[in-house]
Amino acid sequence: MGSIADPGGEFDDLTPSSPPPPPPSSFDEFQRQTSLMTSCTLLWKELSDHFSYLEQNLLKKSEALKNKFKTLDNQTKETLQVLEKREVTIEGSVSIFLGKMEERKEAALAVAAVNGGGDAGEVDDGEGLLLKLRSYCTKMNAEGFWRFVTARKKELDSMRAQMAVALADCVDPARFVLEAISEVFPVDKRAEKSEGVNDLGWACVLILESLIPLVVDPILGKSRLLVTPSMKEQAKDIAETWKASLDERGGIENVKTPDVHTFLQHLVTFGIVKKEDIDLYRKLVVGSAWRKQMPKLAVSLGLGDKMPDMIEELISRGQQVDAVHFTFEVGLEDKFPPVPLLKAFLKDAKKAATSIMEDPNNSGRSVHLAARKEQSALRAVIKCIEEYKLEAEFPPENLKKRLEQLEKAKIEKKRPAAVPANKRTRANNGGPMPPAKAGRSTNAYVSSFPAAPQFVRSPSHTQYPAGVPMYPSSPAMYGSRSPPTNPYAYSPEAASPPFSHSYQVAPINYPPYGGYGNGVAPAYQHAYY
Repeated sequence: MGSIADPGGEFDDLTPSSPPPPPPSSFDEFQRQTSLMTSCTLLWKELSDHFSYLEQNLLKKSEALKNKFKTLDNQTKETLQVLEKREVTIEGSVSIFLGKMEERKEAALAVAAVNGGGDAGEVDDGEGLLLKLRSYCTKMNAEGFWRFVTARKKELDSMRAQMAVALADCVDPARFVLEAISEVFPVDKRAEKSEGVNDLGWACVLILESLIPLVVDPILGKSRLLVTPSMKEQAKDIAETWKASLDERGGIENVKTPDVHTFLQHLVTFGIVKKEDIDLYRKLVVGSAWRKQMPKLAVSLGLGDKMPDMIEELISRGQQVDAVHFTFEVGLEDKFPPVPLLKAFLKDAKKAATSIMEDPNNSGRSVHLAARKEQSALRAVIKCIEEYKLEAEFPPENLKKRLEQLEKAKIEKKRPAAVPANKRTRANNGGPMPPAKAGRSTNAYVSSFPAAPQFVRSPSHTQYPAGVPMYPSSPAMYGSRSPPTNPYAYSPEAASPPFSHSYQVAPINYPPYGGYGNGVAPAYQHAYY
């Protein structure tokens, strides 16, 4: 019986002649499984951390959105309440304003009927000044009002106290003020200008400041100004005209401080501050920061959040006293301590005075200029200490003593030198003349020797001269001696001591301050440094 052939050879491996392959090692399989489990575990942990991070991030964003929605809802409610209040109070405010307008109109007609259009009487006191101002305001005579105010700068304090009262008699105070200052703002229209009368910014600022109490809402206050839309548009046009004229004035860096002050006060008075012009306002404020009203104007212009940067810029410019004023206006005394700033200002003033002394171009007036520089710095610091009650941190006694020394030295320098009454001086060389009757007497004796001078000064030490009379006299020369070629060898200015030697004033025993062990400050290094 024959065998069946295997067509595909499928059962060749099952033949007894070829044994089956050996089974895989159990240890290798265990390692493979272990590695696979470790990889799966790490991957699971990574995915789990990633999804946890995404979940936390979504929760934070969701919470932030909820807070924003809540804040917006609160702001919306507050805004709606404000709008509702403004809408409700409009009628009452307008009624009050119209009542005042009617009163002013009747007062103007009464004054016109009584005075026949003439001006008020002479100004002899505060009451007369008020009557004169009210006369112009009642008749809406803006030109006469402007002439009257600008001619009385010496009565500035009295006018500041009475200006708002007088402007209250105007039928339209906003229009009256714009017409009054139109001669010099936004562009000076005067035909003739001179240095003595060119600055009328003080009058513009005074009038604009006095208008504020009259245009604020009687119910809502400064948050709503009672200025008609036409007057507000006119005020905006004036502001744009002033900005357009900056190039003609030499740019922001060269514009005059009175013009800057008037422009900024104009914006605040009429409530026409623009957010897009904040950088312009900042530059103008910093450039005129020495004005007393600038810190308050800066806050009213919306520069409160930029105050730290502005204060740092003032400090870098050496205007530490101005920086102190800005600091107290916004309550940043902790961030910018005032006492170190004031001491740094005094040091800078000392260095500037020393540089004036060393400048050869100021050799004739160096002592005077240096002393004036130090006096100005001392007065500014003393005033700042008293204004902000800093006496406990920075006692001003030593500063006041030093200021008294400088003022005393200035007075003594101006005092003329004493000349004996029984001697006459020769005009050509400053030497003493013979007695009045010497020419008539036959045995009159005139010495041919020069008179002994009061002091001897070496020309090689002219940098540190001693105290001399204002016009030093040469020794008397008679007989065959010829007069000196240069009787004024030393100028009066050079006779004064330099700044670094205390101007020939008596030393002061300072209290133990600033690290001096014996309690006496050297003449060059003062106790307040």
